[in-house]
Amino acid sequence: MDSARILRSARRLSGLSLRQAAALAGTSHSTLSAYESGRKVPSVTTFSRIVRAANFDLEVRLRPRPHPFPGMTKGEELAQVLELAGEFPARHSRTLLWPIFGRQEGRL
Repeated sequence: MDSARILRSARRLSGLSLRQAAALAGTSHSTLSAYESGRKVPSVTTFSRIVRAANFDLEVRLRPRPHPFPGMTKGEELAQVLELAGEFPARHSRTLLWPIFGRQEGRL
């Protein structure tokens, strides 16, 4: 979940208006609105302050992400992706005969 969604969810769950939450967090409502819409990204300190103002605690857990291709190097993974991409038709002209999803036959 991204910071914008977390901030918006925390504020809404706390029952605070945008102006109320901004006042409690010590920021302007326009800045908080920008954070919640994703137009701006708050610093970690500011993010934490806004979450606390909405009466929530911030908990962060780090966990390793599973590698999509265990035992494979990045170069080998890239080679497989490029090989797979080579199996798809390239579009070099305006009319490419190929089945289109939802149609029996057609031209692109």
